[in-house]
Amino acid sequence: MSARYVIMGPQGSGKGTQAARLSGRLGVPAISTGDIFRSNVAEGTELGRTAKAIMDAGDLVPDEITNAMVRDRLARDDARAGFILDGYPRNAAQVEELDRILAEHDEALDAVIELVADREELLARLARRAELEGRDDDTEEAIRRRLEVYAEQTAPLAEAYAARGLLVRVDGVGEVDAITEQVAGALEAHAR
Repeated sequence: MSARYVIMGPQGSGKGTQAARLSGRLGVPAISTGDIFRSNVAEGTELGRTAKAIMDAGDLVPDEITNAMVRDRLARDDARAGFILDGYPRNAAQVEELDRILAEHDEALDAVIELVADREELLARLARRAELEGRDDDTEEAIRRRLEVYAEQTAPLAEAYAARGLLVRVDGVGEVDAITEQVAGALEAHAR
């Protein structure tokens, strides 16, 4: 059985945490575009410098850079049996590109998990994360901007995936273990 999933939700909804947990359960890689960008920033690569300026402003890295990076990552051996994409796709053009990438290998998504949480909860979580992790891309202004961009560009993708019969919605508020069990149960029910 394949495990090709996208996990989506606004910043702070717990996507990274749940993607890592699902990755461990399913034995497929969790692929986070944010982690790849931050790694490039830390290494001071050209992509990293470009991405840092964009992320510091709270904007999204351009599609052509993101698409190429995802295409390259999905071509690696560890992603052959499946993957959990976290942070991609973020807009309709990226959905089309992901469809193309998968079609080239006669593959398709199995499900799209959407973690939902209210805006005030997200702002509180992100403020705590910025404090605990010292992430300089988590300024209040950048956080608010990323939540706006998500609402404008990414949230509508949930309805598009729902129309395809792929969307699984899970409440992202609560104890981490309980949310993990809800995600696993929802995916199991969806697969039936």
